[in-house]
Parts: sequence; structure tokens; C-alpha cells
Amino acid sequence: MTTTTLAALVPLLPFLGATAGLLLGRTVPGFVRPLAVLPPLVSLVLAALVAVHQAGGQAVDGHTELTPTGSVPIELSLHIDGFAALVAVLVAFVASCVQIYSTGYLRDDPRYPSYAALVSLFTSAMLLVVYSGDLIVLLVGWEVMGICSYFLVGHYWETPEARAASLKAFLVTKLGDVPFLIGLFALATDAGSFRITRVLGAVATGNLHHPTVIALLLLAGVAGKSAQFPLHTWLPDAMAGPTPVSALIHAATMVAAGVYFVARLLPVFEASQAAMLVLAVMAAVTMTGSGLAALAQDDIKRVLAYSTIGQLGYMTGALAVGDRGAAVFHLLSHGAFKALLFLAAGVIIHAAGTNSLAAMSRMHGLRDRIPDAYWTMTVALLALAAIPPFSGFFSKESVLGAAEHAAHGHTVHVPGAAGWIVLVAGLVTALLTAAYATRLWLLAFRGRGAEAPDHGRQPLTMTVVLWVLAVPSLAFGGLAYRSLPGWFDGQDLTPALLTSILGTGLAVVGGLLTYGAWQRTTALAARAPLGAVAAHPEGDAGLVEAEAIATHEPAYGDIAYAPDPADPGRLLLGPLHRHAAAGFHLDAVYTALFVRPVQAGASLVRFLDREVVDTYVSGAAALPRLLGAAVRRAQTGNVQTYVSALLAGTVVLAVAVVLVATGA
Repeated sequence: MTTTTLAALVPLLPFLGATAGLLLGRTVPGFVRPLAVLPPLVSLVLAALVAVHQAGGQAVDGHTELTPTGSVPIELSLHIDGFAALVAVLVAFVASCVQIYSTGYLRDDPRYPSYAALVSLFTSAMLLVVYSGDLIVLLVGWEVMGICSYFLVGHYWETPEARAASLKAFLVTKLGDVPFLIGLFALATDAGSFRITRVLGAVATGNLHHPTVIALLLLAGVAGKSAQFPLHTWLPDAMAGPTPVSALIHAATMVAAGVYFVARLLPVFEASQAAMLVLAVMAAVTMTGSGLAALAQDDIKRVLAYSTIGQLGYMTGALAVGDRGAAVFHLLSHGAFKALLFLAAGVIIHAAGTNSLAAMSRMHGLRDRIPDAYWTMTVALLALAAIPPFSGFFSKESVLGAAEHAAHGHTVHVPGAAGWIVLVAGLVTALLTAAYATRLWLLAFRGRGAEAPDHGRQPLTMTVVLWVLAVPSLAFGGLAYRSLPGWFDGQDLTPALLTSILGTGLAVVGGLLTYGAWQRTTALAARAPLGAVAAHPEGDAGLVEAEAIATHEPAYGDIAYAPDPADPGRLLLGPLHRHAAAGFHLDAVYTALFVRPVQAGASLVRFLDREVVDTYVSGAAALPRLLGAAVRRAQTGNVQTYVSALLAGTVVLAVAVVLVATGA
């Protein structure tokens, strides 16, 4: 079997599994779990074989014309270089872990068959994006992921939070996809083809005539898909979906698609220094803003959501300084430990007896009850904080090293300002990341909240997956930074001494500051009883509004809710805490700028339709109705009346004739 055939089967198998799951899920429930787990596992094996055959050497290409267009052809093609081969392995690996984990996490969910099928379709769409050599085929996978995210985020559609979050995710990403689509057509028009290899060839020969416009249009779609400022607001709300879905979206699909797209077409963006500078600013704002917001969140999944936004900012920052090797290295490393973080959070939520979300201020005594989640999440948080020798250290330092290199003007096609912007923001974010990672660990496992009822041991499928993901979270970076350059254009990924010292030092400072703040707030809280934190009567923590947390207002109807006074985030952020907890009110800004004007316009259209258009239509019908009424009144059925009217008419006509004749 050829490499192209193996590669074609990698996205095809999850698609077939999704189709079979949707068709047989209700009628033959015994096949649901095998159809969910086996296709991604086989795809993982095949993706690994493709990676072994490709081995970082010559790209594997295969194509056939999909449909004649009369101008720019659309082709069903594969283009598998070292980046694509390794990212496909990551996608299949995380998807397999999520499907196995979900068999335990959602074992009693009546909608599990449709959920499992959608996860398989989601996986297939991302693999199509990774392997595709044609931009239109890539766009198909890109949009299928958007549809799948809409349904999966809204899995708990009974709750208003899930319905609103799914709609918001769909609309915000579509807002970016409109200019993205225009940019793809403009790019293909300049290059004369949708084939990625021909597009890159056109860039290399200088035949791309509008690089800045094209790059900025494409960046709008990337910002929406990869949750970068200013289109990142959908991702924290998407935590209303099942936790395994969050792991899949954050670690290996959807949000990774935007970063991967820029990495694959980086020469297009490098053709415009203005676009690279915009990308650097977008990355810097995303990194620092998400770090501050994560430090103020109470829900554990929202902390991790803002963490994902920040880590994606590191990846786009690496792309902004022209190092796609560092970007994809961090993408691979982040995929492992972020999947572990979300799935460990799922164990915490499961142990707390909630449905989807869990407030850290309500946690107590979880360390001893869920030791597997405790130890594996500790590993993942250390990787997130980039503490050596965990994987996040090596991949994050490759980004900082690339930024330092560009800041000194050593990178072609990249302005030095972009390097400095990414470097400074990356160092600040290193401190913030360690701070909110330490805060999460302290509140989740050493918090003073009300102890939740014990819901028994976690399913074995959940705990085994945690330990499987803990291995790459611990060891991947140290093993990969020497071997990956052969797959990534030969660019060195060895951590630089200066940025390693600065980044690690700031991470240690951030962790120590948070621990010191936690000790101080704990001592102060011990002098006064903890505020009333009642358990929800239905055992569902729901979605705690950030404003309610900040103002100590009830967030569960008549259930009093008071945040843990030992929260170090309040002490560290001070007056900024309230704004950071609300995402710096960006949703309120969008409501004022976009939502309310659209609603006002809709109200105006409704008024004009009701008062003007309906009035005109009613008036047009009123005149014939009045004439008909007059004619109907004349039809009395009395013969004498008809004869009298006839005689009167005759007299009138005779008089008229006489008058006309006399006048003549």
C-alpha cells in the first residue's frame, strides 16, 4: 500500500466511523463505543506509518482534479511535509484519548451516540485540513469543524449557557471566515491555482501581487478559528460543552487549525512586513490579556480556556518572527499537556458531581479522593508553566529564542519591532502563566471550599488516559528539540541561554508570588468564617458569571455564593481583578458596537414592515373591498328597483344626448 493511500485513509476512517455511528447508534447501541474508539486508533497507526515513511524528507504529494471550473482548478490533493505528518499524529492521538475517555465520562449520557459520531467527524475534518494540498478542500474541513463545534459545544442544549455558547462560537468564527474566504480566492487568483505548492511557488517567484491585503484577510479567519484577539471571546464561553470536547478543541483541532494554516502558508505572510507586524501585535495582546484574565477566573475550565488562548498567542508569536518550526513544536507540546489538563479537570468535575463546569472556590479535599488527577494535573501544570524539564519548557523557549533572534534583526522578512514585541510579551506571559497555574493548583487541591459529596471511583478509562497523556507532557520536549529540526526546515530548536534564564526565572517568580499571596489570604481568611457556599440542589455548578463573582452577588438563583477569600488572584490583581474576571468587558464592547445596532436595525425593519408595508398592502386591498361593498348593496333582488334604475338611467342618457346636441 502506497504512502498516499495510507494518508487518504487517515481522515477517511473517522468519517466512515462517524457515518456508521449516526446510522447505527440508535438501532444497534452495542456498536457505538467500538465505532467511536476503533477508527481514530487505526487512523493513529496509519498516521504514524505515514510519518515514518515521510521521515521529514521530501514532501508526499498526490492529486487529481476534483472538478473543472473553467479558470482556477480545484483538486483533491495531498501535501504531506514534516509539519503535516507530525500534526496528524497529534490529532489522531488526542482524538483517540478523548474517545476512550468519553466512554467513561459520558457513559450514562443518552445522547452519547450522536456525540461520539460528531467527535469522529470533527477529527476527520481536522485531519483533512492537515493533509490537504488544495485550499478549497482545506476550506471544507475548516468549515465542517465549525459545524461540529456548534453541535458539540451545545451538547447540553437544555441549559441556556450551552445554547448561547454554541451560537456565539459559530457566529464569531463565521465573522472571521468571511474575509478568510475572500482572501483564499484573492490568493488563488494571484497564484493561478488553489494548490498549496503552486501558491508557495508563486510567492517564491514574486508573482503574489497583493500580499498585504491577502495576508490580512486570511488573518481574520485565523483570529476567529484560533481564538486570537479580537475574535477570542467565543472560546471561554465554549466551556459549557462536555469537558472531553473542550480537550479536543483546545489541544488538537479547531483552534490549532489557524496556527497550522499560517505555518503551512508562512511565506505568504512573510511577503508583507505589515502583516507580520500585525500578527506580532495580535499575538502580544492575546498573550498578556489572556494571562491576566486567567488569573481572575473562578471556573477551572475558563482558566484553562484563557490558558489556551495565551499558548496559541505564543504560537502566533513564533510565526510572527518567521519561525514556524518553533510554532509547530509548541503546538505539538501544548497539545499533549493541554489535553491532559482538560481531561484531568473532567475528573475533578466528575468527582465534584457537576455536569460541565466547576468553581475552584467550591473545591475541597480533592487531592486524596482523586490522586490520579492530582498527580497528572500537577505534571501538566508544570509543563504549562514551562518549568524544566517538562515539555512546555523546551517548546516555549524555542519561541522566545526565535523572538530574540528576530529582535536583533537576524531573521529575513521579519521587522525587528515584531521580534521585540513578541519577546517582551512572551516574557510577561511566562510570569502570568506560572501565576495562574499555581493559583489553579492551590485552589483546586488545597482550597477551603465546601466539600462536595463523594461520587465514588472514576472509571478506569478516564484515569488510564490521564497517565498516557502524562508521558509526553513530561518527556516530549526534552526528546524532541534535538530531533524535530530535521522535520522542520532544519531550524534549531535548542533553548537559548538568555531567554531560558529569563523565562524560567520569571515563571519561578510568578509561582512564588502566587504562593505567597495564597498564604497571606489564607491567614486572613482563617480569622473569619468562610462565606456561605451552599451546594447546588441539583449538583450542577452551572456557569458562574464573572460579574457575580466579582460583586459577591448570588449566581445560582436563591443559593448564596461567596468566593473563597483565600483566592490569591484578588490580591495580585487588585482593582484590575473585576475587569479581568469579565474578560476586560470585550463582550460588552461588542454588544454596544455590533449587537445593539443590529437589534435596533432589526426593530426599525420590523416597524417599517408593520407600519408602512403592511399599511400599503392593506390600503391596496381596501379600495376594491369598498367598491365591492357598493356593488353588493345595489344587488337588492327587487325587480321594481332594477326597472326604476333602468328608467332613470335612460332619462339621464336622453338628457345628456339632448344637451350635447343643443351644444353642437
